[in-house]
Amino acid sequence: MQRLSADQLQVLMHDSTVLEQDGLGPKVLRLQDGSYLKLFRKRRLFSSATLKPYAMRFSENARRLQRLGFSTPQIIATYRVEDKVNGTAVHYVPLPGDTLRKTLEEAQPEQQRRLITQFGQLLGHLHEQGVYFRSIHLGNVLVLPNEALGLIDVADMKVGRRPLSLSMRQRNLKHMRRYEKDEHWLFGLYRDALSQGYGQYAPHFVQALLLRPD
Repeated sequence: MQRLSADQLQVLMHDSTVLEQDGLGPKVLRLQDGSYLKLFRKRRLFSSATLKPYAMRFSENARRLQRLGFSTPQIIATYRVEDKVNGTAVHYVPLPGDTLRKTLEEAQPEQQRRLITQFGQLLGHLHEQGVYFRSIHLGNVLVLPNEALGLIDVADMKVGRRPLSLSMRQRNLKHMRRYEKDEHWLFGLYRDALSQGYGQYAPHFVQALLLRPD
């Protein structure tokens, strides 16, 4: 990770557009050249983020996913920031497109079904590759201009050497059900499309995950 002084951070952020912020200030910015800067807050107490900062996790996960054939942001650099609020940062080229959730909201039923099938394929492929994307939901999957799907917000993830166990897959699906719209599209209206897509990569898990009554 590169060191970034407070002055260097301000130069990098000059004339940027704030895309996401909280009470402590900007969290995600679009810089003048169109690249993004994502800031991660300092942790006051000892935690896993102390051993491996989220900026490093984001960078490593993005590159590992790309090697596995998934579309993720292109990493430019990771920084250790000399700042009162922020501890680390990642600088990257974002993926183009809209979130899957937004696209579904604007799509016709035929396209919704096709997109849910694609999402099932993506999820099955991730699970078979040993990827546990803890916080996956329809808001951190993008529909790219070529209509393929890409992944964003990839810091909260583990990549193992073996396909996920049934319990890990169930936990991943349970997380998605916390979002009302996701629950409606994935496990209500288009559950059959999700099952069809998932089954193309993991047919041996479809019955236990998606075809049994809730």
